[in-house]
Amino acid sequence: MFHENVFNLDYDSPMFWFLGSVLPRMSSVEDVILAAAACVVLSKQRRPRRYWVRPSLNSRATYSGNDLLDDLNRDYVNPLSGELRTDRSFKNFVRMTSEDFEYITSMIGHKISKMDTNYRKAISVTEKLAVTLRFLATGDSYTSLSYLFKISKSTISLFVPEVCEALIDLLKDNIKLPSSEDEWLHHAEEYNLKWNFPHCIGSMDGKHVMLQAPINTGSDYFNYKGFFSIVLLAVVDANYCFTYVSVGCQGRISDGGVFAHSKIKKLLDESDLNLPSPKMLPGRTYPVPYVMLADDAFSLQPNMMKPFPGLHDKGSLERTFNYRQCRARRVVKNVFGIVSVVFRILRKPLLLEPENAERIVLTCAHLHNFLRRSESSSASYNPSGTYDSEDASGTLVPGQWRVDGMPQGTLLHLKRIPRKPSELAKEIRKEFAEYFKSPQGSVSWQDKH
Repeated sequence: MFHENVFNLDYDSPMFWFLGSVLPRMSSVEDVILAAAACVVLSKQRRPRRYWVRPSLNSRATYSGNDLLDDLNRDYVNPLSGELRTDRSFKNFVRMTSEDFEYITSMIGHKISKMDTNYRKAISVTEKLAVTLRFLATGDSYTSLSYLFKISKSTISLFVPEVCEALIDLLKDNIKLPSSEDEWLHHAEEYNLKWNFPHCIGSMDGKHVMLQAPINTGSDYFNYKGFFSIVLLAVVDANYCFTYVSVGCQGRISDGGVFAHSKIKKLLDESDLNLPSPKMLPGRTYPVPYVMLADDAFSLQPNMMKPFPGLHDKGSLERTFNYRQCRARRVVKNVFGIVSVVFRILRKPLLLEPENAERIVLTCAHLHNFLRRSESSSASYNPSGTYDSEDASGTLVPGQWRVDGMPQGTLLHLKRIPRKPSELAKEIRKEFAEYFKSPQGSVSWQDKH
């Protein structure tokens, strides 16, 4: 059977006339097949390029990404007096101040820079970082970024994962679990002071990050919601910062499986987290361990507290515990909300393979901690009113991130599956619930919710 390319030859092509003159002299079917194969090979030879660089991209020599960033800087800095203006175009464009941008550029430059050649100049470190940050900030396609920065989309697709890897390596110390009892006690004290939940060392939650169907993976990444995804599992402290992030677990794995395969679960089981030993709550006689807070997607365990199932009357033991637990756990929902508002790549399905999608999500998490703690960028990254707050009566005042709402297409909740908890875990939850109803542990507004 002839290859389809043989039948698609133009009538005026030399290959067509070659076949017309040779085929009648062939003595066997094997000779015909060999001739056809030769035509296929010759017809696939690469055509000479019409131009080395497309004209639409060639003008980068006169106005590049570096020039664009300089213009954005001039929008809010008076070049004569140096006075700051109200416009913050540069911060909006790359989600950070020029000081932090320059710091990152200097720190990762040696990892992502390339040498100039006789044919062309290499893309600068500044442009690579700007393209990557703009990609994270907007979720624009590589084609759209190509038109903006005048860099081919194939080149952008090569260096964006490289820049993300360099950012993760640079900022890796911004996300880490406490390593000593004193550090854990400090986290617990902050949760108690800010959210009135003692012995809490973090809030945990997980989200499905939507992907396009990965190549040659079958149903490995196909989840219960009916789309392909990887799972983001995170623990957040009382100051809205990540202390643990795990990304990349296949979407088909249940929430229990995600936690069971995580590093933090292994550390808990092997007692390698150096958690403080169980202590009695004020006014109580039963020692309780230090715990993380989670929702119904996770199982109740001695070191993980979740709400009581079902509906309960106002003022009841169960409802009071659920309110106090959900109030303290609100921080992790706020973090997911603000990250998806600032880095809008997380509000769209990621048109990437799982490995690159994992880098993108991790980079967003690391940048969140970095910008939140930055002296120059924290005010613009987390302005007043960003996160949820409460008035004097304990009524929720929604944060600014809720204006845009959580993304509907991605960052979806893990599936809630009922599981039978251990008796020890139930006793610990009951001890917390009774403490919250006691004079030492109650707050004045809790029975209103």
